[in-house]
Amino acid sequence: MREIAFIKQNAEKWERFDGIIKNKGALSPDEMSDLYMSLQDDLSYARTFYPKSNTTKYLNELTGHFHRAIYKNKHEKSSRFWTFWKYEVPYAVGRSHRQIFYALAFFVVSIAIGVISSAYDEDFVRLILGDSYVNVTLENIHNGDPMAVYDSMHRTGMFLAISSNNILVSFKTYVEGIFFSIGSVFELFQNGVMLGSFQYFFYERHLFLTSVMAIYLHGALELSALVIAGGAGIVLGNSILFPGTFSRLDSLMEAGKRSLKIIVGLVPVFITAALIESFVTRLYNKMPSFAHLIIIGVSFSFIIWYFIIYPIQLKNKKNGREVSPA
Repeated sequence: MREIAFIKQNAEKWERFDGIIKNKGALSPDEMSDLYMSLQDDLSYARTFYPKSNTTKYLNELTGHFHRAIYKNKHEKSSRFWTFWKYEVPYAVGRSHRQIFYALAFFVVSIAIGVISSAYDEDFVRLILGDSYVNVTLENIHNGDPMAVYDSMHRTGMFLAISSNNILVSFKTYVEGIFFSIGSVFELFQNGVMLGSFQYFFYERHLFLTSVMAIYLHGALELSALVIAGGAGIVLGNSILFPGTFSRLDSLMEAGKRSLKIIVGLVPVFITAALIESFVTRLYNKMPSFAHLIIIGVSFSFIIWYFIIYPIQLKNKKNGREVSPA
């Protein structure tokens, strides 16, 4: 829209925000965070379409005032911590839903490639998973415990190894996105092909349901978080490929801040997945089926709510406050 229309649509809201700052109006941290996110969107729009205008300068100053008002009390660490997880992470995720969808699409296609390749080439699974793993798993299947590999390490050592590896893989998937998104897509491709090959390996031996019930005890969180990390990497890469009216450096800096919040937000998810894999998955044969389904269902429900539904609710709530009667 034209700048004059943009100003007319939002002037009343900005004046109200300005009054809150000048008069130090008493607002809750939640209300302040909502207003701050609203201003961030207005500022991003102005920077894109009116980069050198006084409107952009004014919004930059107003947003800075709000930022200082929210974070000036650094001693209130618990409030800052709550704000980060309640607003900043899901808001960053919500702004990146398109890229996360792309990452999911790449991952699903990669799984399909792994399945089809394994179906047409019986040696493909050994190429992907390695002879050692395949031989050990075949022996475990012969012994009647196909998931015995999860009981092969000490619980604490397994947890530390898995959690650190998962976080490292997700960070690698994210950082490699800076290579024009290709790095993140490649990491998703590798992991997708591996998962597809793994699942087909068990399907071929009539153990598909067994593998699904065991793997997704922790995989519901772990694989979902990997896809989201890939989406964050695509955010990073696309900021260089498609900077819009920003300079590539400014675009990269904005995308970097947003995507890094997503990665930090995934750390507890990977740690929880490692806890489940180290202390619960190994008990697969001793657990009733409904227990598996509850854990898998709760895990997927959390991912869907926190990373999809809740960010959309935040966006709709914010947009509802911004809509002009005109």
